[in-house]
Amino acid sequence: MEGRNDPDGVTLSSHERLALWRIEVELRQDRRLARRMRRPGARPWLPLSVVTLTCASLILLAIGILTPNAAVLWCLLVLWPVTVLLAFRMLRRPTGVEDRTRS
Repeated sequence: MEGRNDPDGVTLSSHERLALWRIEVELRQDRRLARRMRRPGARPWLPLSVVTLTCASLILLAIGILTPNAAVLWCLLVLWPVTVLLAFRMLRRPTGVEDRTRS
């Protein structure tokens, strides 16, 4: 077992293989990492929805200022917190997995 090579032609000692095995076991137990590795692609709908909801909120704000209609203001009242929540969620998400590993 000491002379076993991996595909790159690197020979690992039994101590190194044991350390690598322990690291792999710890990584398998990390549920958040496993979830991120299953979904490596970014959510392309999030920036688009934030832009769309921001535009809709601004239009409702302008209409609400120009007209005394309470329904428009209620729509703005419902739409604006959703827009802000999605914007914060978009800003908080990582840009990629490789950015997390760099120090």
